Amino acid sequence: MERVSQKMSGLQLNLGPLKEPLGFIKVLQWIFSIFAFATCGGYSGKTSIDLICVNGTNQSLIANFSYPFRLYNVLLGPGVHSCAKLWDKTYYLSGDYASSAQFFVTFAVFVFLYCIGALVLYLGYLHLYRGAGKLPMIDFAITVLVSFLWLVSTSAWAKALTDIKASTGSSLVHELDPCKLHTGLCNFKEIRSFGSLNVSVVIGFLNLILWAGNAWFVYKETSLHNPPAAAPPTPANPSPHSGM
Repeated sequence: MERVSQKMSGLQLNLGPLKEPLGFIKVLQWIFSIFAFATCGGYSGKTSIDLICVNGTNQSLIANFSYPFRLYNVLLGPGVHSCAKLWDKTYYLSGDYASSAQFFVTFAVFVFLYCIGALVLYLGYLHLYRGAGKLPMIDFAITVLVSFLWLVSTSAWAKALTDIKASTGSSLVHELDPCKLHTGLCNFKEIRSFGSLNVSVVIGFLNLILWAGNAWFVYKETSLHNPPAAAPPTPANPSPHSGM
């Protein structure tokens, strides 16, 4: 009996769940989580301002920024004494959006790891998953929680991205003292693309849809949808006087 029990609880590779929504959607969630943290965490961009100097020696001030977007540490260079000393001190970009960006990326990494664990469970231990009432319930609770956190993290990151665009965009010219004091000195020149960051927001909301939709298929595996079969009623004991 002990050997039979060990065999039942061991690895039993079964690719069948990949043909079902339960496993197929999990593969999609795994892939989309990779795109989420890669498109955001791997970004680097650049913004620049052209200085129109009166002596004809025009210069460019360039700021290179990247994940996690602590813009207040990004120098707008080359810096001091540019353009006949009109640019008389060092200036930095403004804003700190690291919390939203890191929350989004870190959460996507955790989702990536959870999808790997869930796929191992589905493909190798499906007999345990469907044979134990607690595992589907835990999976369902995590699925609902992850759906909610995709909404929160993506919304926060989308708002941060909007602020990043504003902090590194044309409004930058109007925030710098030399540009405000000397009309015609600064000409904003954008040399960057937010394409991958825009994609990261779209993928975040696609992940929300995937996880919210998958909640139904995980719910169908739980005892809430399929309650355990009731035990057959025991036959009543015959009365000792029934034969008389």
